[in-house]
Amino acid sequence: MAETDASYPGKVTFELVSPERILLSEAVEMVVIPGTEGDFGVLPGHSPLISSIRPGTIRVYSGTTVTEAIFVPSGFAEVTPERCTVLADSAISVASLDRDVVTAELADATAALAAAGTAVDAYEGKQLSQAVLVAEAKLYAIDTK
Repeated sequence: MAETDASYPGKVTFELVSPERILLSEAVEMVVIPGTEGDFGVLPGHSPLISSIRPGTIRVYSGTTVTEAIFVPSGFAEVTPERCTVLADSAISVASLDRDVVTAELADATAALAAAGTAVDAYEGKQLSQAVLVAEAKLYAIDTK
């Protein structure tokens, strides 16, 4: 098992980075990431890993308590024994998600996908499908907060 950063014994440094800035940087006991192959938890001493991220909730823990729940639509995570860095296109606190707004997003995305039918190219179809997936994941995040 690898050593953790001596300045934060028993903790891993978690950084959430958007294209514009660092959104969060703190020493945490554990963070759970929504990887494309499934959720994975990061504790101090974790094996090195790089994973893409699916739409879902990053959960930051202190002991067994979730201290922060952050929705991300996509991105990448890099894990080392001392650090977990998430590069996300965007991030929003789950607490600030509004069910009515997200329900409208889902309805709009579903209608756009249905209206497009086969008249769209593969890229546009994938974008429309992704919008539906993100809205569904936001609703799931609201329901499980």
